[in-house]
Amino acid sequence: MSDRADAYDAIRTDVLARIESRRLRPEADLDEVRAEARRAVDEYQRRAHLGDEVPLGDPAAMVDGVLRSITDFGPLTDLVARRDVEEIFIEGARVSYLDGSGRLRGLTTPTSEHENRQIIERLLTLTDRQLNTKQPIVQARVLQGSARLTAAIPPVGDRLSATIRRYTVRNVTLANLVARGSISSEAAGFLWAVMQIRSRVAVSGEPGAGKTTLAAALIAAGPAAHCVRCCEEIRELAVPVTHGSYYEVRPPALDGTGEISLRDLVKFVLAMRPDRIVCGEVRGAEAFELSRAVNAGCGFLCTIHANSAPEALNALVNAALMAGENVTERVVRKVFSESLDLIVHLDRDDVPRDGNDHIRREVMEVTAALPAMSDDFTVEPVFVREALGKPLEWTGALPGGLQERVDRALPDGLTLRRIVEGMAVPA
Repeated sequence: MSDRADAYDAIRTDVLARIESRRLRPEADLDEVRAEARRAVDEYQRRAHLGDEVPLGDPAAMVDGVLRSITDFGPLTDLVARRDVEEIFIEGARVSYLDGSGRLRGLTTPTSEHENRQIIERLLTLTDRQLNTKQPIVQARVLQGSARLTAAIPPVGDRLSATIRRYTVRNVTLANLVARGSISSEAAGFLWAVMQIRSRVAVSGEPGAGKTTLAAALIAAGPAAHCVRCCEEIRELAVPVTHGSYYEVRPPALDGTGEISLRDLVKFVLAMRPDRIVCGEVRGAEAFELSRAVNAGCGFLCTIHANSAPEALNALVNAALMAGENVTERVVRKVFSESLDLIVHLDRDDVPRDGNDHIRREVMEVTAALPAMSDDFTVEPVFVREALGKPLEWTGALPGGLQERVDRALPDGLTLRRIVEGMAVPA
């Protein structure tokens, strides 16, 4: 550890002891806390002049740094305030982050694992989540709902390990994604048209590919009269809906009771006459409830981790089987093959390329799921992109059953074919 880091840690510990002995509250007694920080820095400087410590180059900056640690988020304060920082990673005492260009940077301000742990606990203060030996992993919405915190401590991890992911999906539209180059205008029009009916759409891709952002744009594209019920483990979607609401799971209490799972939420909203159920990050038994939603005439929109559209179909089946119900894989596969309309798959660059300052997140394929001709899924690509940076092109295919349903819902003079051929632009 550097001399500056040693000094910072020693002064911060001293100030915390002073605050505790005087029973000061950092939020209410800010002036007194600041005064104690100045006294601790002055005493440190006196010891340094006697040769017991290394003198500080900027005592005022040390006061400010210690004060931010106690009353704000310490070395993370500036990172948390920056809107161009997408994600912050904490591994013990080390802090790194993704900047506005998508590049991984290291935080140069000194910190420690103990201080980082206190920052995490401060972030959790206004939530109903805790991080302790009985609950060594946690996920929570923090920073007034603008970010998702995921954290683990021993014995689950060998040290503090956390990520703070800033939400970037507020008020996004398909037109915004067209402007960013994430999707073509024809494909965006196609998806807009599909969202006018109670369609069933799965959005797939790897972590960070833009699944939640696209899901938000699809929700925004739906008719205002549709009742939309959104269920998530940790809420990320924040699209205003005229008719409907958002729901978030609840972890078990310390005694193990009171848990509300994602599957519970999907089952719950099925009784609320939804036109569309939105399920973020399908990973388990909630997928089985989505298959049951088909029998209730509901549309659904879900996101799922997968490396391609066909893999997303298999991932949905495998997740549904986790419910442990007395159904075979063949039955579940048949239900999804007959009910699912589209799989929209996204991908992203690992690092910025070709002089581009931002990581590309692009729709790679829009694939229709057709009634199975065998025990496996039958799919038909509608839009395909050969590689990241290449154009997203229409294959010429339009699934007949989906086309008929969509055309009946569109305003007079507007058809799905005219939209994908670029001859008509949705309102």
